[in-house]
Amino acid sequence: MSQQTEAHDNKAAKILYRPFGLASSIVGGLVAGAVFKQVYKKVSPTEHDKAPGPLASEYGVRELLVASLVQGAIYAAVKALIDRGGARAFQKWTGEWPGD
Repeated sequence: MSQQTEAHDNKAAKILYRPFGLASSIVGGLVAGAVFKQVYKKVSPTEHDKAPGPLASEYGVRELLVASLVQGAIYAAVKALIDRGGARAFQKWTGEWPGD
């Protein structure tokens, strides 16, 4: 197969993957939010059940920053796992890898 044909196939795969990738990103965000809520409840240094928001005055800055760092790490890890799983499923269905 020529480079031009490969480039065209890869571009088509990327376009076809977009709706699939968008849906998996939404699911990933929901899963990450649920995971973070459960983790925060278990490791929170205070009696609060909900994670602090930036405008919540009852939380200290330290707790706000730690919660934000943990939330970001969980979100990034879950998103990476779901994106990779979605790309692998797309490759199995179509024979084309959506990235690269």
